[in-house]
Amino acid sequence: MESGNDTRISLFLLLGLSEEEELQPLIFGLFLSMYLITVFGNLLIILAISSDHHLHTPMYFFLSNLSFVDICFTSTTIPKMLWNIQTQRKGITYEGCITQMYFHILFAGLDDILLSVMAYDRYVAICHPLHYTVIMSPRLCGLLVLVSWVLFAFYSLLLSLMVLRLSFCPEMQIPHFFCELSQVVQLASSDNFLNNIVMYFAAVLVGGGPFAGILYSYSKIVSCICKITSAQGKCKAFSTCVSHLVVVFLFYFTALGVYLSSGDTHSSHSRTISSVMYTVVTPLLNPFIYSMRNRDIKQSLKRLYLMPSIKDQLY
Repeated sequence: MESGNDTRISLFLLLGLSEEEELQPLIFGLFLSMYLITVFGNLLIILAISSDHHLHTPMYFFLSNLSFVDICFTSTTIPKMLWNIQTQRKGITYEGCITQMYFHILFAGLDDILLSVMAYDRYVAICHPLHYTVIMSPRLCGLLVLVSWVLFAFYSLLLSLMVLRLSFCPEMQIPHFFCELSQVVQLASSDNFLNNIVMYFAAVLVGGGPFAGILYSYSKIVSCICKITSAQGKCKAFSTCVSHLVVVFLFYFTALGVYLSSGDTHSSHSRTISSVMYTVVTPLLNPFIYSMRNRDIKQSLKRLYLMPSIKDQLY
């Protein structure tokens, strides 16, 4: 079949996590709860940081951006899945599938690059503490975030536009709960060789680049911590990195599982589970990881909680 989009395409069918009818209420309740907790938890992080001037530092600036991206990340997939379960429909339009794919790639990439930027921020804070405020200036922080948005906007646009050249069978079934790029490309009825080459090359470049940056930053951090003489100083320096390391491990471990299994046509279930982990569970856990391990965030959240009662006493 020749390249080019088949004009008869009007609907894709998302098969979801399970086709068993008795499991649908359980899946709906579970994912609705996780989505609401994710949105509420990350909004609390953003609100706590924005309302406390003590947290107006580069580290928390990047954390608030990560929380915003996590909200957007889960919002590209979960609401549509919940809507399909509630209405007992599995369809998503061709245009809706391409749009969902674009934003999923965008926010996954932003998660990736922000974790790398946060690792660099920790490297500067620990290895160059006297020059931290000079190096991590507000202008540089804003520029890093802006460049990240622009870079991944074009990256996701490129991959999404390349899908438009593929042909698909009418009412194609996608064994997933959202339009994941690798799944859609593999199910194309036309030649997808070029798409696979670009997709995997881009995944290695865009995913491997930030990960290499994280490894380099932490190799320097470990080297600097080893030079600290006091045990208390070592613990204090390392404690500022623990939360970030846990989030990095969760994100990359689950995302790697998705892409390692993407070429295996018999592993759609394991790929779907891995996708749930990095699209739903990781953004869900991020607020808990950062708030439980961070004294400043906990204090800010307490002040945020007590603020209404204080205002009532004053007025």
